[in-house]
Amino acid sequence: MSSRRLLSLALPWLLVIVAALLAAWLRFDLVQPPALAHQCSAGNGPAWCPLRTLAVQAFLSYAYGYAALAAAVLALLWKHIFPAWLAAALGAFALMMYCPDAGALALLVGSLRLLRLQATNTVPLGEHRHGDRQAQPQP
Repeated sequence: MSSRRLLSLALPWLLVIVAALLAAWLRFDLVQPPALAHQCSAGNGPAWCPLRTLAVQAFLSYAYGYAALAAAVLALLWKHIFPAWLAAALGAFALMMYCPDAGALALLVGSLRLLRLQATNTVPLGEHRHGDRQAQPQP
């Protein structure tokens, strides 16, 4: 397998990991620290307090979960790699951002769909296979 093909197979999975790491940073460094919450509520917090408020409002309204579920439905209906990756990435993001039910389902659906699409695109045809599912060539 060429390095270009290997990169095209690994890139969606690496981007899912990047989405999970971004959500972990958002959760553990921006949303959860009590000192930052007190500074933002007092009005003398850092410049990213509006981002923190937006992130908190989004998980309180379950927006991450709804977005992940919508992407999972899109991945099931549209047989392309991008919606499958989007469902897996939003599922990982929602899972980290307090929407575990919808996030887990979207991560599962997106991952399975992504695996399936990558597997069907990488099946090599043998020397005697003509695509008609013959176990062996005709004599």
